[in-house]
Amino acid sequence: MEITSLAIPDLLKIVPHRHSDARGYFVEFWNDVSMAQAGLTPRFIQDAASVSREVGVLRGLHFQHAPFAQAKLVRVSRGRIRDIAVDVRKGSPWYGRWISEELTCDGGEMLWIPRGFLHGFLVLEAETEVVYKIDNLYNPDKAVTVRFDDPDLAIDWGIPRHSLLISENDISGIALKSFVPSVEFIEQRLLPLAPGAQHLVSSPCSRV
Repeated sequence: MEITSLAIPDLLKIVPHRHSDARGYFVEFWNDVSMAQAGLTPRFIQDAASVSREVGVLRGLHFQHAPFAQAKLVRVSRGRIRDIAVDVRKGSPWYGRWISEELTCDGGEMLWIPRGFLHGFLVLEAETEVVYKIDNLYNPDKAVTVRFDDPDLAIDWGIPRHSLLISENDISGIALKSFVPSVEFIEQRLLPLAPGAQHLVSSPCSRV
């Protein structure tokens, strides 16, 4: 696997290798042993998926407060999205900064999002399916939505506001200024990868 440490270092872009022949291809999205060698040791307890019918569907920015904070491994099984993660860990040097990564079915890219990040995405192709591996269960009492168009974040979603399809819940999200962090920043160090895998470093993240 190729693992890219993004500009907010605890966010990782993971691209699995595909083994192809005349029949098609085989790909391994997760392996406990090789991922542990990369420093990733989550205990996933839930798999989930969302299907979006139209281009312009926007979901987010979503979060669960501790002790129900969630880490996610996100990938696209059909279609294409622009994925957004915002650092809201208490004490983080990157607090309020966000990254944008395009995830596609064709490319197989995945985004590792640790606990303490807002998450959202914009659908770029019709009938897109996004799948998640999650390390904590959904708890509605701890769930919160921060507005996708919060002026302090100034996220560039890439399409005009009138073209977005957004739920009433997401439209009525709170401002970042009202958000109270509940996940502490803990500096993480990735371990050496297994043979054949590599760490790369991306360009600087978008900033507020």
